[in-house]
Amino acid sequence: MKTISIKLVLILLSLSIWSCGGNKKEDQYGNPATKDGNATTEASEFPLAEKGKAIFEGKGTCATCHKPDLKLVGPSLVDIAKIYTDKKGNIVNFLKGEAEPLVDPSQFQVMKANFALTKTFSNQELQSLEQYIYSQK
Repeated sequence: MKTISIKLVLILLSLSIWSCGGNKKEDQYGNPATKDGNATTEASEFPLAEKGKAIFEGKGTCATCHKPDLKLVGPSLVDIAKIYTDKKGNIVNFLKGEAEPLVDPSQFQVMKANFALTKTFSNQELQSLEQYIYSQK
């Protein structure tokens, strides 16, 4: 009888821990959580940034011309995020070809060639790219 009681207590304790969430290692979006179980500020503010990073480095081929903190062919992501924030621009509309360039109009013709690709992206993919860019400032 004592063995059954111990097993029952262990089962109830396990269920209690499991139902309370236990030790979460991710927030609701699958991003790493801090030690207190809450999402990091970046993950909370930019829940699609990781997906945006994957698009930026892969399908979007953006990393060919842009780096996080270094100007190559195109401006750095830090510069893009700062200018679009300061001027209250819309990166998604720009990537759709529906807004004027705000960062470096002299490089617009180079970027314009990429609109054939970015116009095929879903709104969520474009929002993910935008969040990734803003997460770099």
